[in-house]
Amino acid sequence: MTMATETLHLDEIEDLPTGLRSGSPFLRPIEVIASTLLVIIIGLLLMGVTSRYVFSLPVVWVDEAASMCFLWLAMLGAVIAIDRNEHLRLTLFLQMMPERMRGFFGALGPLLVAVFLIGMLWPAVDYAIEESYITSAALNIPMSWRVAALPVGIAMMTLLALREAFRSSNMAQIGAAAGVIALAAGILWLLSPSLPALGHLNILIFLVIFVAFFLAIGVPIAFCFGLGALAFLTFTSSVPTMVLIGRMDEGMSSLILLSVPIFVLLGCILDATGMGKAIVEFLASLLGHVKAGMSYVLLGSLFLVSGISGSKVSDMATVAPALFPEMKRRGHKPKEMIALLATGAAMADTVPPSIVLIVLGSVAGVSIAGLFTSGFVIAMVLLLTLAILARWKARGEVMDGIRRAPMRAVGKALVVAAPALVLPFIIRSAVGGGMATATEVSTIAVLYAMIIGMVLYGGIRPGKIYEMLVETAALSGAILIILGTASAMAWALTQTGFAFKMASLVTGLPGGWVTYMLVTIAVFMVLGCVLEGLPAIVLMAPIMFPIAKNLGINDIHYSMVVVTAMNVGLMAPPIGVGFYIACKIGNVSPDEAMGAIWPYIGALFIGLLIIAMVPALSTAYL
Repeated sequence: MTMATETLHLDEIEDLPTGLRSGSPFLRPIEVIASTLLVIIIGLLLMGVTSRYVFSLPVVWVDEAASMCFLWLAMLGAVIAIDRNEHLRLTLFLQMMPERMRGFFGALGPLLVAVFLIGMLWPAVDYAIEESYITSAALNIPMSWRVAALPVGIAMMTLLALREAFRSSNMAQIGAAAGVIALAAGILWLLSPSLPALGHLNILIFLVIFVAFFLAIGVPIAFCFGLGALAFLTFTSSVPTMVLIGRMDEGMSSLILLSVPIFVLLGCILDATGMGKAIVEFLASLLGHVKAGMSYVLLGSLFLVSGISGSKVSDMATVAPALFPEMKRRGHKPKEMIALLATGAAMADTVPPSIVLIVLGSVAGVSIAGLFTSGFVIAMVLLLTLAILARWKARGEVMDGIRRAPMRAVGKALVVAAPALVLPFIIRSAVGGGMATATEVSTIAVLYAMIIGMVLYGGIRPGKIYEMLVETAALSGAILIILGTASAMAWALTQTGFAFKMASLVTGLPGGWVTYMLVTIAVFMVLGCVLEGLPAIVLMAPIMFPIAKNLGINDIHYSMVVVTAMNVGLMAPPIGVGFYIACKIGNVSPDEAMGAIWPYIGALFIGLLIIAMVPALSTAYL
């Protein structure tokens, strides 16, 4: 689940990472269809890989068929995510409000989501009609078969958003919220003739203030972006709203993104089979006897487990229960353990197969093979900075009765963990060496994990497999709808000419590329706190990456700085959602852990500055 994938509420993080909150019974057919689509996509990709690499007979229609299934999976997954309340949203400010105001905003949020969806429904139908005149190259069928997923998904999400409004609030609150929306829309409509004259001030009004307000009242991030872009185009321009549908389709449909749901599923398999736990137990037998050994084990486990799951939530939920009891026995304070867990997960987000890196490669046009190779090295730099701090913190650790594990025990743990240990290196080497694409490797990794998990780690019961498929569909839908609406908002932003003016401003700053790196760090740390990784990337990459290229900054180097800065922000309280997820997993109060995390955030920041100022760390191994 990447925040990837961390598509969770701050108040609804339970049974992680694969504890499934049951949805509505009438949506069960949708869950079955979405699960079937995921299986079909994996089957198609495996068939394509087998035909290409084993029989040297590429099947030309595989990518096209997978792409058609993929858009349907994304939209149906987004429907399931709405039903299960799993779309990423910020509830921090909402929880600070009095009970009466929470009820009002509890109605206002879903109604705003419904307004956006209703506004996009007819353009989505028009878009599907227009696509019916285009025939696919390989399958020779109308493209409307693919894009019909958009109006179908939007219509279903509209009904669910309205149901949520009526379920969470009373009629008076719903009436008040509807009145506020109607009044605001009326005022904007009356002002619309004069709004274009405001120029770039409209960006501040619609794409900053409006979006920030929607975010603060608990509207899911995907729909915050959508509402901002829709209002901006409707009231300040004559651009048809069907353009937004096209941009959403484009943002969600890249073939590179096919690997996202498959790596999410891989994380579920990792948790269900116990492969991650085997890695943790091996490292504990190897390093547990030295001072700060359990801290090293925690960091090393996050590093290696992340290379399999691509999910920070799955990583933390796998590592914490296995290590925290022994760490407590050795005198580690719970708040220190949470701080190390959160920042360790942030460190590991550049380890392949990071979903953030896959999305960044898709949005910014950067080589995923290069990102995977560089990400491994960058994570090592951050691992070293955290390990140094952990050793200093453990200077008073209680080591009474701690003995080195017998070599026989270490060897036995290694034999059990070996099949899981090799998987991250297979993924990195296959993609980094150019032997296969990230999408192809993801399907092979899922097949490998399923077989190894069933043969060596006890298998997975059939009911659990279905749960994992549904959970993967919901999380993937929540991720991909964010990418779609963020792409639409990013397009609206770039069409204003704002990107060109920003480029001129930044290029003129003293200090050249160094100053721009510091600006980048500040921007993405703030966005990481508020928006989380994926939406921040999709929103800002089209603006920031061309400027970096003009300043002579290598794309891979810049990508590493961007991802690391976002992860530092993601774990920084009081807003960073990753910090609260770590607290929930470790069962520690955020208030207690908040003071302890800052030295670890500082260590990550030092590592970030080293990465930013030493380009060779990112580029020397490409």
